[in-house]
Amino acid sequence: MKNKIILLVLFSLIIFFAKNAIAENPAIKKGVWVTVFSEKKVLYSKEAATNLIELCKKAKINEIYLQVYQSGNAYYDSEITDRFKYEDMVKSAGVDPVEFLLNAAHKNNIKVFAWVNLLSLGQNDKAGIINKFGRDVLTRDQYLRTSGTEGNNESDKYYHREGLLFLEPGDQRVVKYLITIVEEIIDRYPLFDGVHLDYARYPMTVPFIPGSRFTKYGLSYGYGPKNVERFKEWTTLDPLTGLKKNKDYAKWDDWRRQQVTSLVNRIAKSVKKKSPALLVSSAVIYAPERAYLSLFQDWSYWLEEGVLDYVVLMNYMLDNQLTKEMVRSSFCNRQQGKVFIGIGLYLMKDEPQVFFEQYRVIKGLFPDGIVFFSYDDITEEIADYLGKS
Repeated sequence: MKNKIILLVLFSLIIFFAKNAIAENPAIKKGVWVTVFSEKKVLYSKEAATNLIELCKKAKINEIYLQVYQSGNAYYDSEITDRFKYEDMVKSAGVDPVEFLLNAAHKNNIKVFAWVNLLSLGQNDKAGIINKFGRDVLTRDQYLRTSGTEGNNESDKYYHREGLLFLEPGDQRVVKYLITIVEEIIDRYPLFDGVHLDYARYPMTVPFIPGSRFTKYGLSYGYGPKNVERFKEWTTLDPLTGLKKNKDYAKWDDWRRQQVTSLVNRIAKSVKKKSPALLVSSAVIYAPERAYLSLFQDWSYWLEEGVLDYVVLMNYMLDNQLTKEMVRSSFCNRQQGKVFIGIGLYLMKDEPQVFFEQYRVIKGLFPDGIVFFSYDDITEEIADYLGKS
């Protein structure tokens, strides 16, 4: 009798923990990035928007990351910045295509997030923020060159710059401007389920250097006039000529990291103030060391401090072993927030078996979500596979 009671108790415990395990590990969310450059012209007709919804249903994709602010241009109904792209869309679609897509998505239980490119202006040197404040809002490298221009500096023979104009996050005019952009989007379109930030970092260089102690060996950014001026006021140090000790270099690196974090934090607080139900996420560089030391994107801190609800690692690679290592290492940050994994489908769309294998690898590690880059690269074969997986 005693043994039966023990077995009954053990059986009950197994059932209890199994039920909780299922409750705590719901189905992995699946999302897709939809760019403004989409060949399928999602925002230029009702038919194209409807096709996106139908594909998401077929592939069991339940989240759409819709790019609505890119290179300083508004692909939404804006009164703040250049809206000629939006006007072209309305003329073509006959309706506000963002609003149409949001309504269609919600009728089909698909969430849509406003994807906003923050600090990158692409190659748009006529962006509204530049017209308003001048080129001083652009960040610069230690040679005082903006990231989107090539010069005669000797370093250009050895280093590759990103080639995009980047705003300076340490310039408070930039911060306030970007906050108003995000606020305008969520005010204008209350059906958005949240905001997805991108380019929340300084420009990328190849190869990269681990901090300002090594600027003579590579390139580094953050030398925008207002940012340098504010750092001087805070420390009395000139980051261009006055850094001599390790602690001085550390102060400058920490300062730049804080500028990016402050921008993200202020935007997130502004969004949550509008509605606590709105989610705020960011696409981030998958390698935390590079993100932290070179791009000053401290996304692990953003999760630790609850600044964001989740991050999406831009895991755009073909190497599955490295993929496993990067995904596993990122999971140490899941205590305070969630970690989604972005797959560079564009690298594999002509070799679907390669994609299927990487998808199985990532799914087997149980991330909080998987996001595909991008919509244009989801073929019928891939959609069928995702719908069954």
